[in-house]
Amino acid sequence: MRILVTGADGFVGRHLCALLRAAGDEVVEAHGPRGEGINSNALHFDVANEASVKAAVAEVKPEGIIHLAGFSSVAKSHHNPSRVFAVNTMGVVHLLTAVRESVPKASVVLVGSGEVYGPVPEGTRATEDTPAVPLSPYAASKSAAELAAVQFHRSYGLEVVMARPFNHLGAGQDPTFVVPSFAAQIRAIGLGTVDPVLRTGNLDAVRDFSHVRDVVEAYRLLLDKGEPGQAYNIGSGEGRTIRSLLEEMLSLAGVNARIELDPARLRPSDIPSLVGAPDKLKALGWAPKLTVADALRDVLGPRVPGAA
Repeated sequence: MRILVTGADGFVGRHLCALLRAAGDEVVEAHGPRGEGINSNALHFDVANEASVKAAVAEVKPEGIIHLAGFSSVAKSHHNPSRVFAVNTMGVVHLLTAVRESVPKASVVLVGSGEVYGPVPEGTRATEDTPAVPLSPYAASKSAAELAAVQFHRSYGLEVVMARPFNHLGAGQDPTFVVPSFAAQIRAIGLGTVDPVLRTGNLDAVRDFSHVRDVVEAYRLLLDKGEPGQAYNIGSGEGRTIRSLLEEMLSLAGVNARIELDPARLRPSDIPSLVGAPDKLKALGWAPKLTVADALRDVLGPRVPGAA
């Protein structure tokens, strides 16, 4: 299948493109306007620019599209909500308009987020029928994008499937995210370049973590087997505190550190617990193959010389 992957130069995009090529798909990468990926044949455009999106889709004429491009930071979304909606919501409208005009039979996987659910009572899991209660511009923009996708499906018959991934981890994630931030600090402490103090935000939040390679497997499955107009949770179905991940990372790295709360790392609004139920996806045949420990090892990289 000829598959257009937007956001192909991002953390998840690199893992997804590798998976698709290994499976024999023809992959066309779309990077951001200032993308510097190793693929010199990649397209470069801003999804917030309607004309450039239309031109790209008309040129590629993909049979399938996996739409990853977007503003991905929940924390940073509070500082620039206009840009967040321009990219995450209007970018989807532009893409689906281009699909309607050029390749109306193409299958589309729209990558959203489990963040759309907002707080879920501790000990429970969000299903696809759980009402959306977004608490950040990021989550609200993703929820709005899904509404647009449902409208395009119902009004024009586009084959759009909504993916709602929960937290995913692996090699190559931006260090501004919580787990890679921990990893960078742990490596520096292990090397002795900084004092053994690890600065964190809220460690009591409960989240649903998966390995990024399992998540991209789900995207490819949804492209083939997802029901258009439907949403699918992607996650482990199990909740873990951020603190438990940090403790496991320190143990894996053999590093001891004092943990200190950094107020600058706290979000304006945070969700105490957010865990998803992936039963609907599992009914299509998906099952995780890797563990959170595997993902943490990938994030940490090689053991720090001199660590305990």
